[in-house]
Amino acid sequence: MQLHALIAICNQIAPEALAEEWDNVGLHAGHPDDEVDGVLLCLDLTPAVLAEARQAGFRCLIGHHPAIFRPLRSLRADRAEGHLLTELIRTGTAYYAMHTNLDLASPGTSDALGDLLGVGDREPLVRLERPVGERFFKLVVFVPLADVERVRAAIGDAGAGALGNYSHCSFATPGTGAFRPLEGARPAIGTVGTLERVAEERLEALVPARLLPQVVSAMLAAHPYEEVAYDILPLAPPPTGAGLGRVGRLAEPCTLGELARRCETSLPTSHVAVVGDRDRHVARVALCGGSGGDLIDAAAAAGAEVLITGDVKHHQALHARDRGLALIDAGHYATERPVLDLLCRLLSERLPADVPVRVSSVVTDPFAES
Repeated sequence: MQLHALIAICNQIAPEALAEEWDNVGLHAGHPDDEVDGVLLCLDLTPAVLAEARQAGFRCLIGHHPAIFRPLRSLRADRAEGHLLTELIRTGTAYYAMHTNLDLASPGTSDALGDLLGVGDREPLVRLERPVGERFFKLVVFVPLADVERVRAAIGDAGAGALGNYSHCSFATPGTGAFRPLEGARPAIGTVGTLERVAEERLEALVPARLLPQVVSAMLAAHPYEEVAYDILPLAPPPTGAGLGRVGRLAEPCTLGELARRCETSLPTSHVAVVGDRDRHVARVALCGGSGGDLIDAAAAAGAEVLITGDVKHHQALHARDRGLALIDAGHYATERPVLDLLCRLLSERLPADVPVRVSSVVTDPFAES
């Protein structure tokens, strides 16, 4: 398959539009028309990960963390920030990043963590409220019966009414239009000075914002009236189920200490830090794979008794303690690593059988014992 087809599948799993504005997701190296013969999944692009991909004969890497995060002033192979990127280019290896879009997707990073730790009945900890993806409008136009099919075809040909694998989708309801042509008018139907009533249909169709000007132009050109009555209605985005972090319940409540030990045995962590009484029983658990110290207030407000995440700062730990929220810091790498297995399964279900998907065996946790 070609790389652009793989990217389309990745966008079904975690649309790039979900990513935070400060993030840099998407294709960092490679050409959309490149052939994909295998995919290696990783959290980070490192020399060892790139060597593993080359040894496996895979020319495509999908990483969680962006290979390019800040603007580069140069692309020099003799400097750390340019070495791996030039190696990608030299070896013809593509790199595609799925970062905060995978964190906010459903299922996403925190769902994978919850599955591994037995936290069920989950919902987003902080729901995504901003619009995601393309903006849509509903175009409504009133057309005399004899001209409905011509107008319907014109707006459909211009791109209105595209729904999944269908085009030219529309809906029409009958009614009666009324108007009185005034002096200077050149009515297609009726006489100047006389109130006319005409059998019409209300024709409506969905239009993406980028196509709205050409659809309206096509509609006006096909419509017989001198003055066309039509509405353009902005549509609210549909709920995505997306959000940062998760909050849910343990199937069986346990002590904070027991939950910390579960993290130690279930996650590839080098160290688990705990804030709170280890003998305290907990049932409602908040999760955020990666760095979730900023979600302490959200976790407390959601009624969680403990937040499991990574990269908790000193002042954040003090704040959690003041709010009565227990913390388990299992590390950035360990709390994100489960999402690679989830992503591997989701991609394997969608990719052709002759395009293998594999999770990198390289541990990129900088705190892990060597």
